[in-house]
Amino acid sequence: MVAWFAALFYMPRLLIYHVEAQKKDQPERDILSAQFKIMQQRLWFYISWPAMILTGIFGTWFSFYNPGYYYTEPWFILKLVFVFGLVLYHVQTHMLFVKQKANRFPWSSFRLRLWNEVATILLFVIVFLVVLKSNSGWVYGTLALILLGITLFAATAIYKRNREAKSADNTGANPPVSPTE
Repeated sequence: MVAWFAALFYMPRLLIYHVEAQKKDQPERDILSAQFKIMQQRLWFYISWPAMILTGIFGTWFSFYNPGYYYTEPWFILKLVFVFGLVLYHVQTHMLFVKQKANRFPWSSFRLRLWNEVATILLFVIVFLVVLKSNSGWVYGTLALILLGITLFAATAIYKRNREAKSADNTGANPPVSPTE
């Protein structure tokens, strides 16, 4: 499970860097794209997919130790819903990977940064449900989840604004001095 989440956290970062590499001049763009494709391929097929499959196998196996308990508990059923959401996240990330492999970049780096936070929220919810296992904690958990989502969105938006400001400062604030001046 840890390897699966590590891959789900790192893959969107590689997707972001690959999108941003498209803004570079030649030949740097081609060199970076080739390297990102290799890194994405290895991460996705050597770590992410095997880790997801093994997590599914061992999670299912573990849940059958006491199926009368687990499959009747609301927290466990809700956890399974979020794990299914995580699988959907994995599949969508795979589709983005395939598109970038074909040199199509449908999502901006900002949208990918927001997408990257979805895995964080899902991890938080899944762990929270397993640790609390009680109905009384769900109210506080829901509030914490909403605050986490708002905080992650705000942090991503602030990062984007600061990055754009820094880029504008580097391109226009201090023009180079010509040798004749």
